[in-house]
Amino acid sequence: MPPDRQVQRPARRSEAEKPPQATGTGFSPKGLDRYAPDKLVQMLRQMMLIHAFDLVLPSLYTAQLTRGSSHAALGQEAVAVGACAALRPDDLITSTHRGHGHAIAKGADVNRMMAELLGRVDGYCHGKGGSMHIADFSIGMLGANGIVGGGFGIAGGAALSASMRKTDQVVLCFFGDGAINQGSFYEVANMAAIWKLPLVLLCENNQFAMSARPDDMISVADLAQRAAGFGFPGKTLNGMDVLAVLEGVQAAVERARSGEGPSLVVATCYRSVGHFSGDALKYRDASEANSWRSRDPILNFIDRLVLAGIVSLDDIKTFQMKATLEIQSALTFAKASPLPDPAEAWEDVYA
Repeated sequence: MPPDRQVQRPARRSEAEKPPQATGTGFSPKGLDRYAPDKLVQMLRQMMLIHAFDLVLPSLYTAQLTRGSSHAALGQEAVAVGACAALRPDDLITSTHRGHGHAIAKGADVNRMMAELLGRVDGYCHGKGGSMHIADFSIGMLGANGIVGGGFGIAGGAALSASMRKTDQVVLCFFGDGAINQGSFYEVANMAAIWKLPLVLLCENNQFAMSARPDDMISVADLAQRAAGFGFPGKTLNGMDVLAVLEGVQAAVERARSGEGPSLVVATCYRSVGHFSGDALKYRDASEANSWRSRDPILNFIDRLVLAGIVSLDDIKTFQMKATLEIQSALTFAKASPLPDPAEAWEDVYA
């Protein structure tokens, strides 16, 4: 490229220059009275269960109980739980390669999830799909996807189906900041806008596409600006705050359900662990990680609920213990499940 045509890349933004939506919410109980205490506790316990599930992934790999990569969403629990809390049970979601939290938040059985990770017949895909392909149509979970951006077409098709069948359903498509540059995003977004499909495009901007920074890969500072080119709303929200996610996604869901068409929601969050279990994380420094950990979505939500008198510290200990025991029980269930019969390799496939 000639020197006069070279693109001058802007300097990476410092932590202080990040959008204000990325900052924590503090410990104020303000706004909690808009929700039933049981709902708030349920969201907290779901986040704890997601955390406990993803926390065991490295040990499964080390013990050679799983094969291939699995991807934890530690630090991103609020996005999955807040988004799915805005949906009806009959609404649909598509997920990503980092999809355990999405499945749990939508109501998936952790026993069958763990069995799938271990490649056992009692798993959701009879042990043939593994970590990145968990699906449960009965709860509206149309599947995780090992292909970056692979959920766009599935979500768009499901939204078109809901529109044609007039079911009043909404489809929520989870994807990462690394997928927003995929051509399928533009194609689906454009069609969804033209046909006013009941689709919510939810980008989890966890600051890394594998090890690449969004600043180096995306032309705009605020990913939500991408929606303007399609003529529908785009909104950036604090993905470290489960209630901010719930309220932002709820507004997009109501718009979709009323027939006004799609929206783009960008949840600013942080992947606190590596891309996969063996990731040495050499592309970030400790001060950055510590800054984001201080905004941990679970710990901050606990502080808010305790300050508001909705839960006690003893309650928190009980919830944590129950989440850990539930995952341990799921692992026991998975280990007891048999391996698939090789003779069944060509069953459950479409072609």
